[in-house]
Amino acid sequence: MCQSGEGEDKCQTFAGTLGISRARSSIRSEQRTHNPLVAGSSPAGPTPMSIRPFYDQWPQYNQRLIDVVVEMSPEQLAVRPDVTRAPVWAIVAHIAGARVYWLCGVLGEPGAETTPFPDPLGDGWEDDEDKPRQVPELVTALATTWRIVDDCLERWAPEMLIDTFERRRLGAPQTHSRTSVLQRLFSHDAYHCGEMSQTLGVAGFRQIDLWGPEGLAREPGQYG
Repeated sequence: MCQSGEGEDKCQTFAGTLGISRARSSIRSEQRTHNPLVAGSSPAGPTPMSIRPFYDQWPQYNQRLIDVVVEMSPEQLAVRPDVTRAPVWAIVAHIAGARVYWLCGVLGEPGAETTPFPDPLGDGWEDDEDKPRQVPELVTALATTWRIVDDCLERWAPEMLIDTFERRRLGAPQTHSRTSVLQRLFSHDAYHCGEMSQTLGVAGFRQIDLWGPEGLAREPGQYG
């Protein structure tokens, strides 16, 4: 159910199991180091040129997802592709939690405390399927985690994208750049929206339309 190469920490059990474990506890006490390759690349205030124009459709994608989730019934939230896969509510939670995990937990961005995930390296809602989350919780999670993404798009300048951050997982170093994390999250949102659309469509429910200029959702079987 996850993208190829999406990463061990977030999606290693997403396919073929009931859980969507982040396996984040294994890096709680390990060192994360920042290597700014460009001097002065992490200013505290607004940057002269932000990267927002490069991701100008991302806010629409997030809003289209929220517009569909807010109208979901408990029956729709509980839909699964099959009994071994995660329900729709858990996929939505996974999208929101991944933003905090990567931006706050890995890159050290502020704001985790303003979301339902104050510990960005802790367990996510999707890790406990015995406690299904409902529409108000999911909408809050999407909205608050989006603010962190939006803040990064506003503050980060193009030259900051090559900054690298090292984390250690199971004793082995992994290096991630700002641009690799942003591209991961952008495609992660779109991937799982497609996954949910397919699941909802097969079940006869309305689907998510990320691109349509008017309609916020598609009827089952419609493709734009």
